[in-house]
Amino acid sequence: MNRAQLEHVIRASAAISGDDEIIVVGSQAILGQFPAAPPELCRSNEADVYPKNKPELADMIDGSIGELSPFHQTFGYYGQGVGPDTAIVPKGWESRLIAVTNANTRGATGWCLEVHDLVLSKYAAGREKDFEFVGAVIRHGLVHRDELLRRLSDLPIDEAHRARLHARISLDTRGLIGG
Repeated sequence: MNRAQLEHVIRASAAISGDDEIIVVGSQAILGQFPAAPPELCRSNEADVYPKNKPELADMIDGSIGELSPFHQTFGYYGQGVGPDTAIVPKGWESRLIAVTNANTRGATGWCLEVHDLVLSKYAAGREKDFEFVGAVIRHGLVHRDELLRRLSDLPIDEAHRARLHARISLDTRGLIGG
C-alpha cells in the first residue's frame, strides 16, 4: 500500500461510517508519519481502521471495503474494519496520533499511530510478521531505542511480558542511537 491508497481507504471508511475521523492502526499507519516509507514497510495491502467516534461501525467498513470485497477486487487493497482494542498501545497514544487529511481524503482525517507506538503495538502482538516489520523499521532508523524503552513502561501488559519485550527491544536495537 502507498500513501495515496491509504488516503483512499480513509476517504471510503469515512463515507461508509459517516465519521470524518478514522483511526489507523496496524503496519500501514507508518504512512501517516512517513508518506514515502521504504517499500519493505508498505508490503501489506490492508489498512486496519475504525471510526473514531463510531467504532461500532467498523464492521460496516469491513463488509463494504474489506478483504475479498468488490473494493478489494477492484483496487488490490482494502480497509480492514477493526475495533479500538485491536492494537495494544502505550498510554497517551491518542495525543501522539499523526493526522492525514488532504484533498484525497475529502476532508476526512485519518489518525495514524506514531511510529514508536506502532512498533510497540507490533512487539506486543508478537507474531512473526510483526517482528519482521519491526526489524525493517529499525533497519531504516525510524525509531529511537530510548523512546521505545521509555514508552514500554506505559504499555498495558503484564510484567513478565514487559521484561521479555525489554530484552527483545534491547537486542533488536543494539547499535541504534538512543535519543
